[in-house]
Amino acid sequence: MSKKKRKVRAEFRKNRTPRARDKNWSQAVDPDADETADLVNRQSVTGKGELTRKRTVADAEIAEDDAGVTVLPAIDPETCRLGRVLRVQGLINLVQLDDGQIRQCATRRLLKTLATDQRHVVVAGDRVWVRPEGADEGIVERVEPRRGVLSRDSRGRQHIIAANVDQVLIVVSVAEPALKPHLVDRYLVAAERNGVTPIICLNKVDLVDRADLQPVVGTWAQYGYRVLQLSATREWGVDALRELLAGRETAVSGQSGVGKSSLLNALDPQLGLRVGHVSQENQKGRHTTTTAELIPLSCGGFVVDTPGIRQFQLWDVEPKELAGFFRDLRPYVSHCRYPNCTHDHEDECAVKDAVADGYLDLRRYESYLKMLANEPA
Repeated sequence: MSKKKRKVRAEFRKNRTPRARDKNWSQAVDPDADETADLVNRQSVTGKGELTRKRTVADAEIAEDDAGVTVLPAIDPETCRLGRVLRVQGLINLVQLDDGQIRQCATRRLLKTLATDQRHVVVAGDRVWVRPEGADEGIVERVEPRRGVLSRDSRGRQHIIAANVDQVLIVVSVAEPALKPHLVDRYLVAAERNGVTPIICLNKVDLVDRADLQPVVGTWAQYGYRVLQLSATREWGVDALRELLAGRETAVSGQSGVGKSSLLNALDPQLGLRVGHVSQENQKGRHTTTTAELIPLSCGGFVVDTPGIRQFQLWDVEPKELAGFFRDLRPYVSHCRYPNCTHDHEDECAVKDAVADGYLDLRRYESYLKMLANEPA
């Protein structure tokens, strides 16, 4: 992370700038007049003055963090307080200040008008500077640079699921709904991309024969991924999971209906999170968690409980970089004949040869090809 203090020429959103062209000039025409020589008959549309989307933000900083490049406006440390975002609900950010006080805060207009690839300006887990207002309200003046980001692509924009976390629990069920190994692989790539430790949680193992899980579990485990086989209803593996979460900050993510809230309730019964049921018709869960929330655990540490997702598209992963985020494919990449090999159709590809010889798992390789083709999860 690096910072540089200066006057920043920042780009603003389209709907926050003046119209580039005056569209009311025809209303000034007098139909009874003999001539219109004095009317403006052309307009210049350039990137200068009021017609540009860029503005100068004085005394700001440019920061490079795990979420990209951001602008950090100046704040007054005498009046502002540092806090942590617990939850974002519509236009209101629930922020816990450094002294434990909780305030409902709006977001500074400057932060909302700056052009960014991010879907939301403030997310759960953010460290922010707040200017207190009234008894329990405030204004979020600045968002500090993020680390440990879990994000995905959402219609061409970055959807940050959680920020400032050490690890991510990839919660999937082995039944009701069925296990989706390809979805897990996408989470693993995103975790590798952002330097977040992944922990694969296979929930509802009481509903299946655990021996049937060994092929896919063994594939992940042999490359160093931590895999837990859990049952929230019978509390299998809950103690081991509690040890992994104690004293750490963890994002909990997965599909609806896989039992994320049920697992957290088993870990800490005092949470009392609302849980739902899986539809018997389509084997899909319902959204019981509607917004990401930072929750303290009685065993120490925090978790970011997130809403269920339908798809997980990778964000900011170039096709040429993708194989490097697969721990199993990575050792073979440098042995391909072509330095720009995509490991898809090229001849003398070390990755394809390793798959054919049985050194690489075929399912994992097919998962790589789906991500390379940008197919939905």
